[in-house]
Amino acid sequence: MGIELTTLDLNFTWMIVVISIAGLIYAVLLARQTMKHPTTGGDADRISNAIRAGANSYLRKQLISIGVMVAILAAILIMLPAHQPEGFPSIRFGRMLAFLMGASFSASVGYAGMNIATRANVRVAAAANKSFGQALKIAYRGGTVAGMLTDGLGLLGGIIAFIIFREWAFEVLLGFGFGGTLIALFYRVGGGIYTKAADVGADLVGKIEKGIPEDDPRNAAVVADLVGDNVGDCAGMAADIFESYEVTEVSAMILGLAAFPPAIYGFKGVLFPLMVRAIGVLSSIIGTYAVRLRGEKEGAMKAINRGYTTSATASIIGFFVLSFFYMQGLADINTGLAVVWWKFPIAIMAGIGLAVSTNFLTEHFTSVEAGPVKGMSKACQTGAATNLLEGIAVGYESSVWAIISIAVSIFVSVIIFGSLGVTAFYGVALCGIGQLTLTGNNVAMDTFGPIADNAQGLAEMSKDDYFTPQAQSVLADMDSVGNTTKAVTKGIAIASAVIAAVSLFRSYIELPLLLGGELLILDLSVPLIFIGLLIGGAVPLLFSAICIKAVGKAAAKMIREVRRQFAEIPGLWEGTADPDYERCVAISTRAAQKELLPLGILAIATPLLVGFLLSGAALGGFLGGAIIASQLLAVFMANAGGAFDNAKKSIEDGLFGGKGSDAHKAAVIGDTVGDPLKDTAGPALNPMMKVINLIALLVGPLVLQVSLIGYVAADPVAIFVFNPTALGIAIVLALTIVIAFAMWYSKRETEDIADLG
Repeated sequence: MGIELTTLDLNFTWMIVVISIAGLIYAVLLARQTMKHPTTGGDADRISNAIRAGANSYLRKQLISIGVMVAILAAILIMLPAHQPEGFPSIRFGRMLAFLMGASFSASVGYAGMNIATRANVRVAAAANKSFGQALKIAYRGGTVAGMLTDGLGLLGGIIAFIIFREWAFEVLLGFGFGGTLIALFYRVGGGIYTKAADVGADLVGKIEKGIPEDDPRNAAVVADLVGDNVGDCAGMAADIFESYEVTEVSAMILGLAAFPPAIYGFKGVLFPLMVRAIGVLSSIIGTYAVRLRGEKEGAMKAINRGYTTSATASIIGFFVLSFFYMQGLADINTGLAVVWWKFPIAIMAGIGLAVSTNFLTEHFTSVEAGPVKGMSKACQTGAATNLLEGIAVGYESSVWAIISIAVSIFVSVIIFGSLGVTAFYGVALCGIGQLTLTGNNVAMDTFGPIADNAQGLAEMSKDDYFTPQAQSVLADMDSVGNTTKAVTKGIAIASAVIAAVSLFRSYIELPLLLGGELLILDLSVPLIFIGLLIGGAVPLLFSAICIKAVGKAAAKMIREVRRQFAEIPGLWEGTADPDYERCVAISTRAAQKELLPLGILAIATPLLVGFLLSGAALGGFLGGAIIASQLLAVFMANAGGAFDNAKKSIEDGLFGGKGSDAHKAAVIGDTVGDPLKDTAGPALNPMMKVINLIALLVGPLVLQVSLIGYVAADPVAIFVFNPTALGIAIVLALTIVIAFAMWYSKRETEDIADLG
């Protein structure tokens, strides 16, 4: 039955189980606390109910539409080859069940977090009439529900697989990570297209053509826009962070097994990252209670940062204590040199340092108080073109500093272990674990944004006199802070995706060795591997192009529908008649559903085609190219889009003529260009990056067996041999047809979904 657990390992195992369940219980308690707060009892309640109904309807349709693909992939997973150790349950069956568990956990985190957010918005709006502090507390704790669900379910899934499969848990957890990542990809893509189709359409007609406020109830696309904030930022980000949480666990466990073999050291290398995560759960709970205003004049961002700092401090103390008592007596498998206990918490702190630097850089490039956004606001005085040029430059520059901070974190994680072997890459995996230690805080910060945004929208759309001017000012301030917190968490999600992908990249190289084969050697001077690198670098651009084009097409249909309603509904402009909000919700829903299939196929089938056609080594090159291109593109799009948004808000607050001025119109155009960058294509690259890495790990053994070009390890260079097989040729032909279909499907012109019956 494999390697037995020591008494200490067994105690830590059950401690992790208890803490993961405690995190889930805390999420339930926070949800109940949020629901106890009163609503407005007026028109805002009606609008909030409409937002919740639209969000739930969309996610239900999305889950149904991707259910078929999940079922097909589950069937394929159980057929893929897997090492079957004697005395263990079926690895294939366990991997398939773990895939379904990861998919259901990821879907549940997004769905539950979104539901709490759509109930919290009206309660935050009501609390703003009483005090800033109360409104902040409800919004942040409502967002923390999704964060604690992410913590609890991610940790629980990992430890359950370990308890059943022990040293072979990594094979099963590949399925767990793939399930979570796949759902995150669809949530991110679908939610991003949905929300930006509505947002762009509402802004261009409402602000540019009609000169009305952002959430004016006469604008038919407003409710779809408010729904989109929840399906995109709440459900999408929660699932995104959850799959990063899972994937860093998987890579750390694989590298922990390789770096510190259980036959010699027990399960320290595997259980340590899980214990680090458990400490993070407890620290996030502690930090929640530090997020409160110290006087009504204190800013919301300062209170949120205090909670983050409190959680980080508690975590760091816990890491050092855990490492001192648990990670003694280990040696580097490559050099035989002792690995001192303090190196492990330093590697984890490199991840925390990356999160902090990401916060700083994102805030610098997107905050209304910083130079880049001020420069963009100033550029709006001379038109949309100069604003766009300034924003593009800001996005490009931010990508450079972001990738440097990631490189420094990886360098620190590697260099402290004193070698470039698998032990050093275990340090990189710990860096990723450290960066997402405060997942509860990160998801809370992100979900805070749409809760605050929705609350302000409810106050603006409400037709009764419930909201005082002071309440509206409070909600506007919270909405501005929410834009920053969303930008910060997007930056963290992107950086975590890169660290996770780097760890998975090394795991892909180590996997054949763990399964009894040869270590995969990647040499970029070999043409086939370099070809894989080039193709991998191109895929994120194609993926982004499809996402952005989908938003553009859907937004055009939304614009036509909003214009039609203003022209054809009597009394709408005067405010005596209501628009048909449901038509706009239907347009966004249809547009989002349409692009799920081709983008999912592109992410899954492209790495398979490269592997089966050009060899497993070429697939390794493909992964490297995809990682670097995805990171640069994702940061560029996220930060440029966030800066465009806040430049617009700066002008709306009265700068350079304020609302309705020529500068404002230029800023709105910049914002609508940035919207699909920051909320659709950019965030969707995070799960795409990890989908292709996990696909490579799952099919790697089969690729090495049946690829048309075989890989043979040799000294001094690798040898590639043309090795056609009937199975390999059939797979390559099938994948080529599937990818061609996906490209055709994404480009085909469908009926105008504005003409819904």
